[in-house]
Amino acid sequence: MQTVSKKISTAELTKISMCVALCCISANIFFPLPFTPGMVTALTIVLSLTAYILPPKQTFAVITVYLLLGIAGLPVFAGTGGVGRLLSPVGGFYFAWLLAYPLLSYFKGAEINFKRYVLMNFLIAMPVTYIGGLISMIWIMEIDLWQAATMAVFPFVFGDVLKTCAAAFLGVKLNSALQFRE
Repeated sequence: MQTVSKKISTAELTKISMCVALCCISANIFFPLPFTPGMVTALTIVLSLTAYILPPKQTFAVITVYLLLGIAGLPVFAGTGGVGRLLSPVGGFYFAWLLAYPLLSYFKGAEINFKRYVLMNFLIAMPVTYIGGLISMIWIMEIDLWQAATMAVFPFVFGDVLKTCAAAFLGVKLNSALQFRE
């Protein structure tokens, strides 16, 4: 049986590497909220942007490498590193990203379109991410759905809407520039 392997270009590898680096940096732009174990970070802008500029498999690779760097102990998880963060009440957010952002990348469409980028983020990435966060908070903190939602969803919706719009704007600009150069 013969397998077909597609070689990754230098340009693609560079985009992937830049996205991993931006994930590591943006996660450390954060501020805590006193009533939730979650933090507001710039990481969700970069994860969305990654999904807008890369295909799904590469988006998945970026998130996987980012998580592996954190698991290895590098301080890339909002000021900390290590497996403990993934096993904490907010660990579900991290695992949900492995599904949310490749799906966003898949459903963003071939056309560069701000409204579609925002809509797909609202319909796919945000709900999947929130569900992951809800599951981990309910399971680890042993709280009910309403309590978890007040810590994992409600405090973040407004900011996530703004970050989604910012990422979509940047994604349109970056994709237009990349398309022009290729």
